[in-house]
Amino acid sequence: MDYRKSAQGVLDHIGGPENIVSAAHCATRLRLVIADNSKVDKTAIEDVDGVKGCFEASGQLQVIFGTGTVNHVYDEFIDLAHIEGGTKDDVKAAAAQKQNWFLRAIKTLGDIFVPIIPAIVASGLLNGLLGGLSSAIPSITQSDTYNIINLFAGAALSMLPILIAISAAKKFGGNEFLAAVIGFIMIHPNLINAWNVASLEEAGQAIPQWSVWFGAWHVDQVGYQGHVIPVIIAVFIMSKLEKWLHKHIPAMFDLFVTPLVSVLVTGYLTLTIIGPVFSTVETWVLHGAQALIGLPFGLGGILIGGLYAITVVAGLHHMYNMIEAEMCSLATPKNTWMPIATAANVGQGAAALAVAVKTRDKKIRSMAAPSSLSAFLGITEPAIFGVNIRFMKPFIAGCIGGAAGGFVAAISGVYATAYGITGLFGFLITTQSTIMYALTMVVAFIVAFICSYIMYRDPVKEDANGAVDDRVEVAAGDEEIVSPVNGEVVPLDKVPDETFASGVLGTGAAVEPSEGKIYAPADGTVTTFFPTKHAIGITTDKGAELLIHVGLNTVELDGKYFEAHVAENDKVKKGDLLLSFDIPSIKKAGYQLVTPVLVTNPDDYKDIEPVKQGLIEHGQALITARR
Repeated sequence: MDYRKSAQGVLDHIGGPENIVSAAHCATRLRLVIADNSKVDKTAIEDVDGVKGCFEASGQLQVIFGTGTVNHVYDEFIDLAHIEGGTKDDVKAAAAQKQNWFLRAIKTLGDIFVPIIPAIVASGLLNGLLGGLSSAIPSITQSDTYNIINLFAGAALSMLPILIAISAAKKFGGNEFLAAVIGFIMIHPNLINAWNVASLEEAGQAIPQWSVWFGAWHVDQVGYQGHVIPVIIAVFIMSKLEKWLHKHIPAMFDLFVTPLVSVLVTGYLTLTIIGPVFSTVETWVLHGAQALIGLPFGLGGILIGGLYAITVVAGLHHMYNMIEAEMCSLATPKNTWMPIATAANVGQGAAALAVAVKTRDKKIRSMAAPSSLSAFLGITEPAIFGVNIRFMKPFIAGCIGGAAGGFVAAISGVYATAYGITGLFGFLITTQSTIMYALTMVVAFIVAFICSYIMYRDPVKEDANGAVDDRVEVAAGDEEIVSPVNGEVVPLDKVPDETFASGVLGTGAAVEPSEGKIYAPADGTVTTFFPTKHAIGITTDKGAELLIHVGLNTVELDGKYFEAHVAENDKVKKGDLLLSFDIPSIKKAGYQLVTPVLVTNPDDYKDIEPVKQGLIEHGQALITARR
């Protein structure tokens, strides 16, 4: 592979160096931020040698080359563009600046939650395993070892505000330890545990309150276990205040004044305004999500499963971390959102796999097959952006599969005990409902695969001159037979001659010629050239035995109106002129000129399929023979 040529190809089709805002690469792809996306020709980029896919996500143009290749192409790209290479963080920052405030807010949620997912997953897995053991062996709950591990299982969820506070401080540029203090204030032991409020109210006990803001406001002395929005808002305010104080407090007092004022002001605002207001908003969001999933007849699962992938394309899926975190932070964690998300992911993976199975294009197959496997493990971006969105119909099929799987998840009530994992690994956090989780995935897979297989068609390509070019890449041992003549394709069973139409002489297609010239349809040897010149037999270099029969019953012309340009045993290259004939004279003599092109040794092949309809030019793919 010529890395520099590939880099130049990408550069040419993104609008040149002046259209680049930032550039970096990861393990598999170039990550570019483009100034004017209207100048990008993604179709042309996908045709560049080595490119396995091209898509836009999160404000970035991502060009997939694969591990071991992308770094070489990137070096050449930077050299050709005469720009400074950046890091992935640089590209993310540049891309974020191009997004609107809403998308930036959604991305911020993702940036805060992603780092703490391992801690939540660990707690969720332990909860799931302990739940499964206690169901199988009830007496195990009396074990000291069980109770010790049970403490571990609840640690991350009970201390969630502290974890979120630390991660939010990293995102907002605040002091992580001050943020941890704010998080701890919100779940201080002196506050009533939020999970115990319901039982106190049922017992008729009053919840103590504070009178704040000079008696104008009363708030319950309740902690914020299980809440995520209030702590994010609180740390955002703390970070802004801290930065302001660092700029305006003299250096000799900064160490004392800034932490004191930051914690005092933010802590008071949090317990008196931020906490009460935004915990109420968060409760509305949680109840709304639960109500949506609980719609009758599985309607909620259908809607979420069907639309989930669309929100991934829009970059809105990061907000689901918040919903799942709230569900997992309940006294009894029940993440009913995760199985529906899994159905959506599996649906997109199955749709991409169907493309890999059906396509005749090796480049598409090489992208679709591995990206489908990635989706089954919970990473859907390669399948969605690299395959399904490119061809759209597989994406729609994946959404249909997601809706079907979401329906099963909703009516069965399957749930997870953590978040951050979907797909096959999701079995680790759905131990209470493994069978229904598996059924959710199976239904999503089958529906999406079938729909995608039926709907998908390989794209029609154009050559450099804008002419239709349906040539496809074929696997080793398979063979592409191009049309030997210009004209209009006629299905073999429509040829008005029973001998050809029945397939007795071979399998293939026919062409109604518009020009009196026959060209070699493949590299090979002329094994038969009838003395009457109306038919030619060629054995290709890959072993296909071909018959090109010009017209019906034209043997009766005894060579009149035909002119040979090759002879038996001649070696020919695809596109060589083999034969000329006089169309007007032959038609005037009363003969039809429909020309069958047949593979006469079909038993040597697993499948022989016409690949073109309508008008065709010689050199364009007519038949594909697969061994």
